[in-house]
Amino acid sequence: MKYYIIAGEASGDLHASNLMNGIMSIDSDAQFRFFGGDLMAKQGGVLVKHYREMAFMGFWEVIKNLRQISRNLKLCKDDILNYNPDAVILVDYPGFNLRIAKFAKLAGFKVFYYISPKVWAWKESRVKDLKVFVDKLIVIFPFEVQYFKERGIDVIFEGNPLNDSIGRASNSDDFLISNNLSSKPIISLLAGSRKQEIKYNLPVMLSLVDMLKDFQFVIAGAPSLSMEIYQPYIKNKDVKVVFGKTYDLLKNSSLAVVTSGTATLEAAMLNVPEVVCYRGSFLSMIIAWIVIKVKYISLVNLIMDKEVVKELIQYKLSPSSLLNKVKSLLPGQPKREKMLQDFSNLKHMLGESGTSKRVAGRIIEYLKS
Repeated sequence: MKYYIIAGEASGDLHASNLMNGIMSIDSDAQFRFFGGDLMAKQGGVLVKHYREMAFMGFWEVIKNLRQISRNLKLCKDDILNYNPDAVILVDYPGFNLRIAKFAKLAGFKVFYYISPKVWAWKESRVKDLKVFVDKLIVIFPFEVQYFKERGIDVIFEGNPLNDSIGRASNSDDFLISNNLSSKPIISLLAGSRKQEIKYNLPVMLSLVDMLKDFQFVIAGAPSLSMEIYQPYIKNKDVKVVFGKTYDLLKNSSLAVVTSGTATLEAAMLNVPEVVCYRGSFLSMIIAWIVIKVKYISLVNLIMDKEVVKELIQYKLSPSSLLNKVKSLLPGQPKREKMLQDFSNLKHMLGESGTSKRVAGRIIEYLKS
């Protein structure tokens, strides 16, 4: 069968690539065409548009790039019609993918939405579009099942796809040697995957370097960015940047400082105590405070429905506040042990590995029926 897949970010590229692998293990004749990234390209098929050309973060940034977004939408719609797939699979990236869902459904294609838009956080009006324009909604958090069922949507939950990726991380001296790292314990810095996130968050994270001399600091380089983006921030600082090895970095870290997003969950599943921090542009944050209606910004806290990891948001994030929270999670501190116990409970809630193949099986089963 022919599959058209759309992922607009690095995390979507990861999960879509694992899903493609799962589909191929069941459907040996599978053909793919996609908007996505390098990981998807490694699975085979045709990459139409790379997510680097689609990643616009924040309300103001989206407004400034509306013309380019419109061109991307037209390209995608035309390409779907020309390809005529058996299934259109949308992976997260709701601002773009919900428009494609409506187009594809009205054009007569089967539409699957993998990794639901976070409508429980904001823009709940999108529930109506999911109900009308999506044949099967596949969610990755256990609390989403009840949420969508209460709104008349029958969802698929087969666990969290991070289970399929986390297990590949290695904890060995090879990682330290190959990346020219010392034997000092590592504090990893995950400052986001977009230029704007780096701009607002990385400088505060780097303030720790001069205050915690017993640790080495390593930045997880985002696959969508180049070394040139990080260079101005780390000049004259003893900090390394490692690309393409985020899970290995976390696995070898004593602690992590993480912007909100998937990375907060990744750190937790790798048993790395973390502090979550997030700053954005003034306008974007004002709008976010108005429209976002959840208690927490980190996925860890949202899933557990309590404050497992400390969140330092906007003006609460400062060098001194970040240092205090990091110190409270260093080895030997009681808050560290409590957090690790909560992480153990979290992993139990997210199910076992093999999520991608199980989801692939459900999609193929639905298409055949």
